[in-house]
Amino acid sequence: MASTVNCDVAIVGAGLAGGLIALALKAAHPGLDLRLIDAGDVVGGNHLWSFFGSDVAKRDRPLVAPLVTHSWPAYDVAFPHHGRTIGAAYYSIESAALHRAVSRALLPGELMLRRKVIGASATAVVMADGNRMKAGGVIDARGPGDLSLLELGWQKFVGRELTLAAPHDASNPLVMDATVEQIDGYRFVYCLPFAADRMFVEDTYYSGTPDLDAAVLTDRIAAYAAARGWDVVEAGRTEQGVLPVAIGGDFDAYWRSGGAHIAKAGMRAGLFHPTTGYSLPDAIRLANRLAARTDFSGAALHDATYGHARARWRERGFYRMLDAMLFKAAEPEERYRILERFYRLAPGLIGRFYAGRSTMMDKARILTGRPPVPIARAVRAIMA
Repeated sequence: MASTVNCDVAIVGAGLAGGLIALALKAAHPGLDLRLIDAGDVVGGNHLWSFFGSDVAKRDRPLVAPLVTHSWPAYDVAFPHHGRTIGAAYYSIESAALHRAVSRALLPGELMLRRKVIGASATAVVMADGNRMKAGGVIDARGPGDLSLLELGWQKFVGRELTLAAPHDASNPLVMDATVEQIDGYRFVYCLPFAADRMFVEDTYYSGTPDLDAAVLTDRIAAYAAARGWDVVEAGRTEQGVLPVAIGGDFDAYWRSGGAHIAKAGMRAGLFHPTTGYSLPDAIRLANRLAARTDFSGAALHDATYGHARARWRERGFYRMLDAMLFKAAEPEERYRILERFYRLAPGLIGRFYAGRSTMMDKARILTGRPPVPIARAVRAIMA
């Protein structure tokens, strides 16, 4: 028989954004009656999230620090005509760590997995089994809305954790190895040394289409490992994804596509870095912002999340302009030149760029000098 359960806050979607909000709310308001609902078996799914130390403000670090699985004091980049080591901290979180943390933080019955949601409003959730959740406020964090309302490029990837027969010689993450053959847009390989004999290798593309052939990319990962001289004993955990790279679009229409009057988080709120597609830093900031609140009514949560997300969209027009140059002004096989030039700039500027906090001086420096794309095309992309 169908039933209705009451709670203070219901979070729909136990991915990165939903999981972090649940952790932050329970830490700040232990007595809050909360429900975290997802159709999956675990919080966070099967993902690896990485970030630069400068991506997360000092005040926000307590939320994410216990989740960090791997950390390094520096990272490397490699391009056909340039390579360097940047002395900035880099971190990775495995989704299993988020699942463990949320499972410990929530009370019995508050984590509701394997429960498919078929409808949600600002104050109610309806599940496929007919049961309902009546909440003071609902936050929808179920993934993107209608992406067709945005003008997008795509960052797509397949990553595999490789166990090697002998230790590799890498001490730092190789965040971008663009010395590989340029295929389907800007291509680079991303390597994280998890242990002396374990390497996570990801084949990544900045492409004009979201099409992803996982089998082809898996073969390219094997070929890359062989070229590096790594004898692979076992290929373990694999993940793949397609992330939006924002060039433009109608933010308000996108927001409404995910439910006009309901609070949203993560990709559903449009909270991702326009150039990288990464949502972890934004998810941390929003979780802590919501935890500082005392009004968790549906209308108040909607206004808070909408205002926050819309402000971030407005602030980030510069990054969308650069994305337009990357996708519209550069020939696909020449896109690497834009990133190669970018990585010759000061480490502080690079860090602020990825954190979405570029200063006016940073923006001027990025645009100063001869662009690594045809000037007429660059001007047309910027004007558009």
